[in-house]
Order: sequence, then structure tokens, then C-alpha cells
Amino acid sequence: MKKKLSYRDQLIELAKIYNVKEIQEYIKRRKNLTSGQLELILRKNKIVIPKDFKTSFFMENFTKPLSKVSRRIDDFKDDSSKAVNRVSRKIEYFKEDSSRSISSLFYNLWRSAGIVGLGFLNVIPKLGKTYLSFFGNFFTDLFNGIYNQQINKVKAGKAVVSFFIIVGAITIFASGFMTFKNLEKPEEKQIVKKEEKIKKTKPTVKKEAVKPVEKPKVKKEVKKKQERVAELILPDLNLKTETVLNLFEDVNYDLKKVRFEKIVKPIYFTQFPKDLDEIQSVRLKKDTFIKIVLPLVVAENEKILDDRYKLLKIIGKKQTDDNEKQWLRQKFLEYKVKKGNIEELKIRMDIIPSSIALAQAAKESGWGTSRFALEGNAIFGQWTWNGQGIEPLLKDKNKNHKILKFPILRASVKAYKNNLNTHKSYKNFREKRGELRKKNKKIKGLDLTKTLKNYAETGSEYTKILEQIITQNRLMDFELVTLSNSMKRQELNL
Repeated sequence: MKKKLSYRDQLIELAKIYNVKEIQEYIKRRKNLTSGQLELILRKNKIVIPKDFKTSFFMENFTKPLSKVSRRIDDFKDDSSKAVNRVSRKIEYFKEDSSRSISSLFYNLWRSAGIVGLGFLNVIPKLGKTYLSFFGNFFTDLFNGIYNQQINKVKAGKAVVSFFIIVGAITIFASGFMTFKNLEKPEEKQIVKKEEKIKKTKPTVKKEAVKPVEKPKVKKEVKKKQERVAELILPDLNLKTETVLNLFEDVNYDLKKVRFEKIVKPIYFTQFPKDLDEIQSVRLKKDTFIKIVLPLVVAENEKILDDRYKLLKIIGKKQTDDNEKQWLRQKFLEYKVKKGNIEELKIRMDIIPSSIALAQAAKESGWGTSRFALEGNAIFGQWTWNGQGIEPLLKDKNKNHKILKFPILRASVKAYKNNLNTHKSYKNFREKRGELRKKNKKIKGLDLTKTLKNYAETGSEYTKILEQIITQNRLMDFELVTLSNSMKRQELNL
């Protein structure tokens, strides 16, 4: 019969899984730490502590309905505020568009008037020539008639024509100079007006980008949802699949959305539903399994990436302080690196592709329905010879191993990743992953499956099954998924 551990024993087991040196030293010295002291040390080491609670009649019949009603009221308020914001934005956009259309109308009218004026000025020289020739002939004939006998007609005509030609040339030159000046002035005014218009329109564009200021509101909404879907830790409870599915529906947890947006909510389960195998639909069973395991895998990967980011920053420094040296010593122990080899630590401290982790978890746990997964949270079927484990029902007499069990599911994920990153059997896996890093390529699961022959006794047959699980269930879609509450980090290609 399964022995029920006390809350203090669960905390001690959690400290062993995460290799908390301070608690282990106290245990070696036979100092009895209280549950509060154990919780304080675990929180100091940034370890999530399970919280036991039991549902009561009051909680089921009063608290939960009230909380659902309050959530719906909050959602209605959020939706109404969004609708009001949309309407206000449309009104502002309509005002700005109408003002732009009116200004463009006046601008076109002004431009057309300028073009008409320029055309009229171009006609003036032709009118001047006609005017000159008409009056020249007229006055020539007039003077010839008056002085017909005294003045030579040809000479008089030439004199009069030359006079008017000179006068006409002066007038044409003066009018041309003035028209040229007038031509320059409208162009300058138009250019100035265009520049002023551009200067004026730029701030309006910025106002359009800044005015709605929806980003802070979105962040607040995300924070609210994260508070509702905070780390869901339910140890030692007979969790039913129907409850889990209702929770996923309440928080709008959809795998299609995760595949498209590459973001998953930080929902952490400590155990699988006991009746997961009773789901008739194979697709629904697989989706439920992925929804439970994916956030745990992504959370551990992001923790590793944070450590790797810190390691690469330390490597880039010329000198390290005492805190950084202490951190490096701790990581050398965690990743079992000898002689302080920084390059080896950099190779080992890296992610396990989500596609591989999900495929191996599905294979080893029967999509979360195996006895080891349900009784001991053992997702990846890791063996142990000296730790606490579950005895396999069918095994050879010459083998005395057990399946390592864990207090929570995330501890199993952490132990699995630590196993692939430290054990000598998976050296080829780490070297292949390191080559991809050096070439600045993405770490894909299908590129690394063949290096995991040593994980099972079937060898190459096992890796073929993993590839089949990844491709059939499109698990490669989850390789770039991050947590919705994760911080963006700057990539360092070292």
C-alpha cells in the first residue's frame, strides 16, 4: 500500500530532487527543521512549493460559482471597455480622415488656380507680339499719310518699327522677368507648404500610434489571467479529467492557439488525472496530455536558458565577482562538470527540444496513463537502483532496478533534462546540439532523435518511434513556444 508522506517529508523530498545543499547539510547534522524553515529555504532557492488543500462543500457550492460570476463580470467589463475604445478610435480616425480630405481639397484648388495663372502668363508674350505688330503697322501708315511728300515711306516705317521693337523688347524683358519671379514664388510657397504639411502630419502619425495606449491595458489583462491561472498544484487529490477539461475551457487553453501564437499559459499540474485512460477519444486524450506536460517542459527550458544567458555573460567578462564564482561552482556540481571546464558546462547547459521531451514522455508514460505515471509521477521511465522507486511487474530476475518516482510532475521533467545533459550515454546528443549552436541553427527535435539510441534497449527502433510520434502529432510546432509570463532575453551567439 502506498505510504502517505507528511507535508514536511514532501518538502524534504523536494529538496533532494532539486539538490538543495543547505537542507541536506542540516539533515546530515541531524537538525530537525520545521516545515516553515524548510519552506523558507526552498523559496530562497526559487523552488515552487506544493500547497495542499481540499475542496469543501462550501467551496464547491458557493465559492466557485461566485468566483465564476465575478470572472464573467470582469470579462464583460473588459469587453465593454474594449468596445468603447474601438468606437472612440473610429471617431478619432474619422475626424482625422475628414480633416485630411478637406485640406487636400483646398490644396488641389490652390494648385489648379496656380496652374491657370501660369497658363495665362504664358499667353501674355503672344498677345504682346500681336499688339506690337498691329500698332506698328497702324502708326506707320498714319505717319506715311501725314508726311507723304516729306518723309520717305520706307525709312519712316523702319524708324517707327525699330522704336516700337525697342519699346516692345524692353516691355517683354520686364514682363518676362516679373513672370519668372512670380513663377519662383509660388513654387517656393508650395514647397514650404508641403514641408509644413509633412511636419504637421508626422506628429499626427505618432499620435495615432501612441494615442490608443492599449499595451498597458493588455498587460494588465494578461496579469489578471495569470493570477487566475496561477501555478495549479494539486498533490494527493483524486483529480478527474472532467475537472481538468473544465479548467482548460475556463482559461481558454487551446492547442491550436498555442501552435499559432507560440505562447502557453503557466499552468502547472503536479499529477495526471486518475481517469485519463477513460477518455474515449484518442485525440482528446493526447491533447489533454500535451496540455499538462507542455508548460512543465517549457518552464524548465526557460530556466535553463536563463542560466545559459547568465553563463555567457560571465564568459564575456574579463573579471568575475564572488557571487558569480559561487554561482559557477554550483552549476559545475549541478551539471557534473569536472575541473571547472567552462566549455563543457556551456555544452551541457542547454535546452531539450520540446518535441523530443513530449514524444519521450508520451512513449514512456503511455500518454499519461501508465502505472508509473499515475502512482509516482514518473513521466520518462527513469531507472534507479538506490532511490525511492516503483517495482516493475514484469522484469528479468537478474535485474534489480526500479522506476524512479517523484513528488510532483515537474520534478520528473527536471530530472529527465538533467539526465540528458549530464549522463555519459547522451554525449552524442549534447555534441550534436552544440554543433547546431555553433552554426547559429535552431535546435530541432528531428535533428537530434537519432542520438538517443541509448535511452532504451531497442536502440534505433526506439528513435524511429520517437520520430513517428513527433511527425504524426506535429510536436515540432511546440519547439518555439514560450510562457506567457516569461521575460524577453537578448540572444548571445557565443
